[in-house]
Amino acid sequence: MTATTSTIIKKLLVLFLVFAGLYFAKEFLMPLAVAAVISTLFLPLSSWLENKKIPKVIAVLICILLLLLVLTGIGSLLGWQVIELTNDFELIKQRVFEKIDYLQHYILLHFGVSAATQTDAIKEQQPFFTRLIQSVAGSLTSIFSNFLLILVYIFCIMFYRNHIKKFLIRISPPSQQKEMGQVIHKASRVSQNYLFGLTKMIGFLWVMYWIGFSILGVKNALFFAILCGLLEIIPFIGNITGTTLTLLVAAVNGAGVPMLAGIAATYGVVQLIQGWVLEPLIVGSQVKINPFTTILALVIGDLIWGIPGIFIAIPLIAMFKIVCNHVESLKPYGFLIGEIEIIKKEPVLIKKIKKTIKKLID
Repeated sequence: MTATTSTIIKKLLVLFLVFAGLYFAKEFLMPLAVAAVISTLFLPLSSWLENKKIPKVIAVLICILLLLLVLTGIGSLLGWQVIELTNDFELIKQRVFEKIDYLQHYILLHFGVSAATQTDAIKEQQPFFTRLIQSVAGSLTSIFSNFLLILVYIFCIMFYRNHIKKFLIRISPPSQQKEMGQVIHKASRVSQNYLFGLTKMIGFLWVMYWIGFSILGVKNALFFAILCGLLEIIPFIGNITGTTLTLLVAAVNGAGVPMLAGIAATYGVVQLIQGWVLEPLIVGSQVKINPFTTILALVIGDLIWGIPGIFIAIPLIAMFKIVCNHVESLKPYGFLIGEIEIIKKEPVLIKKIKKTIKKLID
């Protein structure tokens, strides 16, 4: 066995052990990692309050209270909209059965497949959908069951942040302690900037989707606007999922082709503004990782930790890239996951919209 082959095998073994450790230590590491990422979002507020001579413990508690207020507000708003939606449950149920009957009749008429055969085919797929629902429910249950623990971790991380930073610097070799301080600062900033930018972008998406859906007359427009915006947390597929759900519910409620086309057009316009204006202006290239790495990070995050893994995958991979950029032996990996510079020529209209939004932000 050559030295090169031996090195490759060792690296693959280490990689396997890392992912195995992350998977089997999920119950311990997942709440801690989520708390660490969320903590970076509130560090500026905590530091500002401390500079105003407010005791550190009070400043941290104010940050946690603010987090709880925001989550309670979003939850209450969604709950209110869901209650309105469930008031029409019987009507929606009736319309769903009508649509199913119509679809079965259409398939029988045009493809010659009997209703019994269609029902059997659907039953064969039930285990898949059951597993999917169980997986989502399990992830949500895990989040809620660990919620109190996450809050405790957030408090501890924010309160002892300087102590933790000094520890990480002290365990580094003397020649690398200064660089370790820079790595900690940059890693904290990249997570903070990403989450802060994502929060602002979701706010803009709520407004745009709500305006579009309200103009079209979509029932429970606010609920679907919030849903589409929140699902933006999951890059690439989140917004498509939200819009698809909106289209399905609108179709069940008897929406015609013009309204359905309008919902699809709203999605297209919002995505255009998001891709050309909001992401470059608000989120920017904060994480500096390429789309392929982003997709891999999301898939691995989902496989290892479920929904929480998806939420923190991008900030964590961005932090890992910063570490790679400061360790000589890891710099090739930092290059591999880094972004590729692509020059895009912006239309004049996009430039004007970007200037307007920048004024609103500033």
